[in-house]
Amino acid sequence: MQNVIGIVAEYNPFHNGHSLHLEDARARLGEESGVVCVMSGDFVQRGEAAVYSKFARAEAAVRCGADLVLELPLPWALSSAEGFARGAVGLLGQIGVVTHLSFGSECGEIEPLRRVAEALLDPGIGADIRAEMQTGDSFAAARQRAVSKRVGALAELLEAPNNILAVEYLKALYDQRLSLRPMTVRRAGAGHDAAGEGRLRSASELRSFLGAGRDIRPYVPALAANVYARETELGRGPVLPDALETAMLSRLRMLPREVYLALPDADEGLGNALYHAAHEEATLSAVLAAAKSRRYALSRLRRMTMCAALGVASGMAEGTPPYARVLAANERGRGLLREMNERSAVPIVTKPAAARTLPEPVRGVFAHTADAHDLYVLAYTAREERRCGGDWRRSPTMVSF
Repeated sequence: MQNVIGIVAEYNPFHNGHSLHLEDARARLGEESGVVCVMSGDFVQRGEAAVYSKFARAEAAVRCGADLVLELPLPWALSSAEGFARGAVGLLGQIGVVTHLSFGSECGEIEPLRRVAEALLDPGIGADIRAEMQTGDSFAAARQRAVSKRVGALAELLEAPNNILAVEYLKALYDQRLSLRPMTVRRAGAGHDAAGEGRLRSASELRSFLGAGRDIRPYVPALAANVYARETELGRGPVLPDALETAMLSRLRMLPREVYLALPDADEGLGNALYHAAHEEATLSAVLAAAKSRRYALSRLRRMTMCAALGVASGMAEGTPPYARVLAANERGRGLLREMNERSAVPIVTKPAAARTLPEPVRGVFAHTADAHDLYVLAYTAREERRCGGDWRRSPTMVSF
């Protein structure tokens, strides 16, 4: 197989815009190109539970054009944009078969994104950002101003969310010296967290539709809609933001201050603020509002809260994932798996029971991610689907057409 396209995704849920991305990548590199996705598991980078389980979302992706879906383990899935990108791109680089990295962006061009990425890799950028923050600005504003001193108006690319992730993907490629060739497609349809028109809607808008009981079938491929309908009928979703609130508040209130101080991004008093809020407020939204700092985005607090509930501490997302867990594949994906078994620099986990034989700390990362699934299933409306240990029993979905 000449070209294999790597994609970093959450598919929360998979929709028509994601289909267009896959079509664009194959149109450029050939319809015979393989597609390997690294996808967040049951919890996503914005610090929330995914609307459907990782198994359902991976199956939907394979039925709609992907060939193989691998899970991004929990610590990286709940990391900052930098850690998320480093882990996902690093995993694509380690499995030994991916030739290209394809991602969406508002910019739609590699060269401007490359220049911003290189500016952020400048060894002096950290000190410059800290100096800019002394004025009281947010981290994002300070970073943009520090970058503008190096690349001028191109720093404005950091105002758009998909550009930010695109830059982080490129940083990961350059920093890890990976040979994957980057390619970007201009993001179509509605902007991130914005209302759209026609059949192209953002994932966040579709999640709001699901929360309101609206039908999302016009905006997702039919094969994906079938997967979501099955999951809904079985009482396994959609998992809405308040479904785990009681379980999470229970976890948060039982944790000592030391755990909050050891969370990722818990510096500048955020750990203490979150500890006090979690032990005083009555709802998750009130916890976040009480701990909010003007200098940091709400998404950072959401990630910290989820990390606290799931036991993710600072330093767990260093480096790149130590294994590749298969969630779903089709026939071409199984061919890629055979190649990966010969070339991969990390263990390939197809049968979860095999993870018990992995050395520490690899086994510990898998077990931690499996424990998170046990919390996730408490959001299901079907009580019989809430059994513990499901991650250790679930084999990949093998799709045949």
